[in-house]
Amino acid sequence: MIRRLAGASLSLAVVLGAAALPAAAAGPATASTTTANVSAAPDVDVAKVRAHLSELSAIAGRNGGNRRSTTQGYRDSVAYVKGKLQAAGYTVTEQPCTSGCTSGAGPNLIAEWPRGDANNVYMFGAHLDGVAAGPGMNDNGSGSAALLENALALAQQNPTMRNRVRFAWWTDEEQGLNGSAFYVRSLSSAERARIRAYYNFDMVASTNGGYFINHITSSAAAPMKAYWDSLGLRPEENTEGAGRSDDYSFQRYGIPTSGYAMGAGARKTSAQAAKWGGTAGASYDPCYHRACDTLSNINATGLDRAADGIAHTLWQQAVQTGLLADDASPRGT
Repeated sequence: MIRRLAGASLSLAVVLGAAALPAAAAGPATASTTTANVSAAPDVDVAKVRAHLSELSAIAGRNGGNRRSTTQGYRDSVAYVKGKLQAAGYTVTEQPCTSGCTSGAGPNLIAEWPRGDANNVYMFGAHLDGVAAGPGMNDNGSGSAALLENALALAQQNPTMRNRVRFAWWTDEEQGLNGSAFYVRSLSSAERARIRAYYNFDMVASTNGGYFINHITSSAAAPMKAYWDSLGLRPEENTEGAGRSDDYSFQRYGIPTSGYAMGAGARKTSAQAAKWGGTAGASYDPCYHRACDTLSNINATGLDRAADGIAHTLWQQAVQTGLLADDASPRGT
């Protein structure tokens, strides 16, 4: 998460950021996929999410201790995520940021699951870059790793899709939301209109964190809030993060947005400590933009709850739950 929003150009670019569709996954669903099609959202394995974090940490360690957008550490992070997605059957697009990004910044990474209505796209994104001060495990290895494992879980389950799902890992967020801003302005107005909602995940494992949702009362946020409500978490509006992460790039074009966060440098209130635990008066993430944002700076419980909430939201918005692959009517009617 950036400290404050830097200005972003609104000039029209011509590079299209949509991903190509994996040939291996294309084609209509068949009756053989029915069992997966009617299943509930998966319980995302937090151990697998943490394994992705461990690899991102190792990448930072091999590259000067950070994964800043202009470094080999970032490019190696892109290669790791891309390799996992390709092995799962995705065709992944690296989108160079040709305007508005820091000189030498690496690419955005875009992957689309090629089932469901292409006119109704739900995007799920996280920034993959970090700051120069440290390896960026909470900011934003946490969001990137939770998103990656959700993409892999979707490929493994291979359910019948009602709508499209597109995943994105953004470059150069820490320098001003530049990668996501470039992506959105590169789309045509028709392509932007197909995006029904964008969900952002930035710092979802803060050690003294709270449970925050962007635009918590919006219809886009409803499945995210419903899942955390079901855990008794009583989430709050993400006021600290307003305008400070990649959801803002979509919001400024009128695309509905939401997302999870657990907080950055702001301080936890006494009421929040009473509700969620932790230390009142201390930062949600005491290692925000510091060298100590390492694997030791991860709230595994929060990370697990965010990863599962992403899966719940994805299934609610895009998966054909409760329907047989060859039956367009709900069961029991």
